[in-house]
Amino acid sequence: MLASYGLAYSLMKFFTGPMSDFKNVGLVFVNSKRDRTKAVLCMVVAGAVAAVFHTLIAYSDLGYYIINKLHHVDESVGSKTRRAFLYLAAFPFMDAMAWTHAGILLKHKYSFLVGCASISDVIAQVVFVAILLHSHLECREPLLIPILSLYMGALVRCTTLCLGYYRNIHDVIPDRSGPEMGGEATIRKMLSFWWPLALILATQRISRPIVNLFVSRDLGGSSAATEAVAILTATYPVGHMPYGWLTEIRAVYPAFDKNNPSNKLVNTNSTVTATHIKKFTFVCMALSLTLCFVMFWTPNVSEKILVDIIGVDFAFAELCVVPLRIFSFFPLPVTVRAHLTGWLMTLKKTFVLAPSSVLRIIVLITSLIVLPYLGVHGATLGVGSLLAGFVGESTMVAIAACYVYRKQKKKRNENETAAEGEDSAMTDMPHTEEMTDIVEMREENE
Repeated sequence: MLASYGLAYSLMKFFTGPMSDFKNVGLVFVNSKRDRTKAVLCMVVAGAVAAVFHTLIAYSDLGYYIINKLHHVDESVGSKTRRAFLYLAAFPFMDAMAWTHAGILLKHKYSFLVGCASISDVIAQVVFVAILLHSHLECREPLLIPILSLYMGALVRCTTLCLGYYRNIHDVIPDRSGPEMGGEATIRKMLSFWWPLALILATQRISRPIVNLFVSRDLGGSSAATEAVAILTATYPVGHMPYGWLTEIRAVYPAFDKNNPSNKLVNTNSTVTATHIKKFTFVCMALSLTLCFVMFWTPNVSEKILVDIIGVDFAFAELCVVPLRIFSFFPLPVTVRAHLTGWLMTLKKTFVLAPSSVLRIIVLITSLIVLPYLGVHGATLGVGSLLAGFVGESTMVAIAACYVYRKQKKKRNENETAAEGEDSAMTDMPHTEEMTDIVEMREENE
């Protein structure tokens, strides 16, 4: 039962997880009630498509191939997984609705409310699991216990965020967006802004399964391969702890940058400049790097975390030390990527980010193929290749940002040149009084 639910949930997050990036649509585009209606309409359509897709997976041969054949599970686990996938059909819509309103709340600086909603989600899931375990579902359909708890958590989160929106924002924003706020957003603009971010998230989700596959095949499916995959499974959450939160830095630029016309609606007591944002980003990166080196380079600290939190034995924890130390270098590319992505989101230029996701996969697979010839194997191969993929992605994001910056600078220089030309033309023209004097002098001479 647990395997069926876990497989169904992971497949759902892979196929429809990018819908969560609609948080950034709410953060950047929603400046009026009409804009919010368009964003919600996008979510309704996307939710309907997701529900149809879930039904197709549950009842068609495509689902049998993806679940039974591709994952090599038996008939019992496969049928339960498809049934769980069907039960989860409405979850992507609820999740996306919650994230859309979370983006609107973040735009208006209600980040504390967004955090409380996420915590309430977790608490609601734990409470409902405890309640449902004492019901008849445990005997009749145990698969429904985690699924219903997931729905209740999402319902609590979505309700909290929607109520927060109506209480704090709905009556403040105008019915329509004026030119001073960048004009009205269209559904086409929203989708054009969203799809590169969704593509990036999808490639991030698929990176770890690719790493596990190559690491296992490199060691020939032996016991060493099983051990390497187990080490990767243990080190992923621990290594992610000190730097994972840096991704959220990309929300700072759209929420605070005063060059963003949509921020003119939001009242703040103090002005936040680009310099402030850069300093804040640098402090966050320094803090993350410090945490990484304290946790993973101080003797016996990482082993203690793995033994006490993950629950592995000390001998296994020692095998995880080198991969965890490689994770210490992840904050650098992650910070660069997050900061520049936020700046490009403010300019609504996310389309230039699409090549970075492709390059990440190319660099990742290339590293997984080349590094074994250099004597790198096992979990070290996996984490090292992930780092190479991150560096490749961040490099491409930096190149894209430089391209956009140069285009903006060129356009600004052209506008300044045109303005100077108009000023000089006005200066060269004689004033009306001078023209009158010239005419009078000519008349006197005649």
